[in-house]
Formats: sequence, C-alpha cells, structure tokens
Amino acid sequence: MHVGMAAVFQNTGRALSDHQIYLNELALADMAEPLGFDSIWSVEHHFTDYTMCPDVVQFLSYMAGRTRNVRLGSMVVVLPWHDPMRVAEQISMLDHLSGGRMILGLGRGAGKVEFDGFRLDMGDSRELFVEYGEALLKGLESGVMAYDGKHYRQPPTQIRPAPFKSFRGRTYAAAVSPESARIMAKLGVGLLIIPQKPWREVEKELTEYNALYREINGTAAPQPISAGWIFIDPSAERAREMAMQYIGGYYRTVLDHYQFAGAHMKNQRGYEYYAKMNEKLAVYGDQKAIEFFADLQVYGTPEQVHDKIMTIHRQTNNSGFVGVFSYAGMPHVEAARNMRLFAQTVMPELKKFDAGAAIDRSQPLADLRYAVAAA
Repeated sequence: MHVGMAAVFQNTGRALSDHQIYLNELALADMAEPLGFDSIWSVEHHFTDYTMCPDVVQFLSYMAGRTRNVRLGSMVVVLPWHDPMRVAEQISMLDHLSGGRMILGLGRGAGKVEFDGFRLDMGDSRELFVEYGEALLKGLESGVMAYDGKHYRQPPTQIRPAPFKSFRGRTYAAAVSPESARIMAKLGVGLLIIPQKPWREVEKELTEYNALYREINGTAAPQPISAGWIFIDPSAERAREMAMQYIGGYYRTVLDHYQFAGAHMKNQRGYEYYAKMNEKLAVYGDQKAIEFFADLQVYGTPEQVHDKIMTIHRQTNNSGFVGVFSYAGMPHVEAARNMRLFAQTVMPELKKFDAGAAIDRSQPLADLRYAVAAA
C-alpha cells in the first residue's frame, strides 16, 4: 500500500503566528522522506485559519526541491477558483521540476467564504468544475489547451513547458456527493476519499462509480486513495482522549469554515447533498456530528490504527492511504511524535501489504463501528 502524509497548515485559535505554523508544518513535511513516506500532500484553502495553503502547487514545488523520491500530491486544487490555463502551466512545470512525481488531485470547493472572497457564485461551481476539468485533463494529455463551453472559452494555446508524461492513472478528485462521483467517472479520474459520512454510503457510491467508470471508459476505475486524521499512542485510552480533543476539534473547524448548518446551504444550487447535512446538523447538533466524524478517523494503539486502515481498505479497495498528523492546535512536539510512531510501527506493515490483490470479504471487519457509526 502507498502511504503518504499531508501538511495542512491549520492555525486553530491563533495560539501561534502564521509564520510559526509554517515552520512547524514544513518541519513535518521534511520528516516525510527520511521516515519512509511515499508522498507529501497538502490542500488548498483561503482566507481563514482553517488551513493556510492557498497555493498547493507552490508548496509542492518547494518540497520537490527538498526531496528526491517522494511523490507530491494536491489534495486538492480547487478548479473553480482558477484560470484553467494557468493551472495547466503550473502543473506541467511542477512535473518537470520534480521529474514526474506529481499526483494531481482536483476538487470544486464548498466554502462560501472562499467563493465570496473570489467574487464567484457557488451555484456555478459544478458547471465550472466540469468545464475546467475537461479542458485541463485534455490539455495535459495533448499539450494544447482548447475549449468552447458555457463558462470557459480558450482558443488553442500550447502548454509550455509541454507535459512530458501522461497524467492518466495519477489524477484523482474529491467527491462528497453522489453527483460528484458520477462527474469524476465521466472525467475518467480516480476518487480521493475523505472520511466524513457513513462507510455504507461510501461503499454504495463507489460501486455505482466503478460501474459507470467502466461503462464510459471501457476499463476498470483506478483504485481510490483514502485520507484520514490520525492519532496514535501506546495507550488506547490516551489515544481516544486525544482523538476526541484534536480530531473532534478539527471537525469543529470544518463546521466553522464551511458553515454547513448555515441558511445558505439549504437552497444552494449544486449543493443539494449538503442540504441533507444541514438537516442532520439541525436534528443531531454539532457535538454528535463531531463525535461521529472523530470515530470515522484513525486513532488508537499501533495495532488498532493498523486494523482501522485495513478496514478502510476492505470497504474502499484503496491503493493508498494519506495520514494527517497535525491539526486543531495540536502541539508540534505531539504532532512529530504522532507521525514518528506511525512511521515506526504501522507504516512498515502497510507497505508490505499488496493493495492491488483481490479483497477477501469473508473475513470479519476489524472495527464494526465503521459500518454502524451512523445507524
């Protein structure tokens, strides 16, 4: 199994300066290759403390120069916020700088504060994502950006430096709603799974996506990549306590940033699935949602963490797992310990595992909470 780590540059509560957060997160990213991680990732967000990596490709370009072998993943570049021509140039340039080490992750965004900051209508995001995605993916294969759509018109223009290696098989997209999963199948990209809803829903949508992908593309879909928030400790009791504090704290920042419970989500065009989340939050409240999210993530002793990741593989058939080790104001010393212990105890076993082999579903799941957490 491919194993990566993500630096998310979160400054919850502003206990530290943004500069110190960057020093801390870059130190964790520098640890990745020596510890044996296969890839380094980050995620694009703007304008708030939620995460502070407004240019993922710039960060990955910096890490390309500081590393030799690790792959470099965007989790994600949010297409509606960018000119596709510029994105194509940046991606091609990073791939040249890194010797072809980029893993391209794309998304359409869901934060009203970010769409407002860029003076964009959230209701256009799905159409923008489809048009920009089609143009970008075709351009990266042909070396020429050209498109004539409702929102995006690009006369034929060469990408320079020209892409030198296909992005097929190394392009993924985040899909929270079932509608987005269908779009990704049509675009011919793999799925990046961020645990935030019941696993039975994820399994159902993956089955539909895989069938549609084969129907459209005439071949099996790429195995997905799964990400998750990790807290590992020799003590199961401490691991759970810290998970509720920090992973739970992280999800509170999600609720604050995205405002899923806000009135704007009830009738937001293109975000019908999120309206259901709005309704559930109204019924169950923030605290139940926070506890549910925390229990979807990966925490516990090394043995428990390994079992939970293998359970995720049983449910998603993922080829890779990306861990987030620092979040929600966790002290840097704790985050570094968290990452090192995972690398020393769990990662060697994961990397021995053949994630491409057929899954034996006759074996019991390691942790039934994944199947029943939202029952």
